[in-house]
Amino acid sequence: MGLELYLDLLSQPCRALYIFARSNNIPFEFKQVELMKGQHKTEEFQKVNMLMKVPAMRDGSFTLAESIAILLYMVRKFKTPDHWYPSDLQKRARVDEYLSWQHFSIRGKGSKLFLMKLLLPLLMGQPLPPEKLEGATEELNAVLKQFEEKFLQDKPFIAGSEISLADLVALVELMQPVGSGYDLFEERPKLAAWRRRVEEAVGKQLFQEAHEGILNAKNLTVDMIAPETLEQFKQQLLKQVQVL
Repeated sequence: MGLELYLDLLSQPCRALYIFARSNNIPFEFKQVELMKGQHKTEEFQKVNMLMKVPAMRDGSFTLAESIAILLYMVRKFKTPDHWYPSDLQKRARVDEYLSWQHFSIRGKGSKLFLMKLLLPLLMGQPLPPEKLEGATEELNAVLKQFEEKFLQDKPFIAGSEISLADLVALVELMQPVGSGYDLFEERPKLAAWRRRVEEAVGKQLFQEAHEGILNAKNLTVDMIAPETLEQFKQQLLKQVQVL
């Protein structure tokens, strides 16, 4: 049994794993787990990840959860090019620094805007109050400013002249609010140029393929969500927005 990746490409970390594996010609079996249908809560999936979250990985009898852990596992097992997770101490530290920072900043604020602008209105049947959306947008804009000034600066990529895991993880997260209709690259030329470099480094066609679902997220309808999980899904998202 070879490497199996359990993914839903509507999920940012899942897209990072998919793009990384494909762009590095890592052989794997794509096991689709549709979150909106509650497939992550099945007994079968819990044998792979008892936390009931994607992404998840199985390599023979070995299973692993958490996207960063899985990315690093693939880096080490498949000996991917050094630029992804540099052997240079300080370049690697820059990658680690971003990966440590991003959870409650880029990921947290980007996810919050996506949920409030698209998913929650879909589930509740009405848009959220404008002031709530404005607040979420301001929070995201604040961390985008930090990202540009602290992490990107005037470099081509976060760790220097070549793409790393940090860039890939960052960009898939920033595409989430884009999928809700907020084009955060429009008035940020530095960020837009960095996006183009990242896409070119992994392959534009692959990047577009991985993001096809999220960029068409406005076409999601309530009937795509399993009826038995609809109310639970709604309550889970409401709690998530409060935490972020």
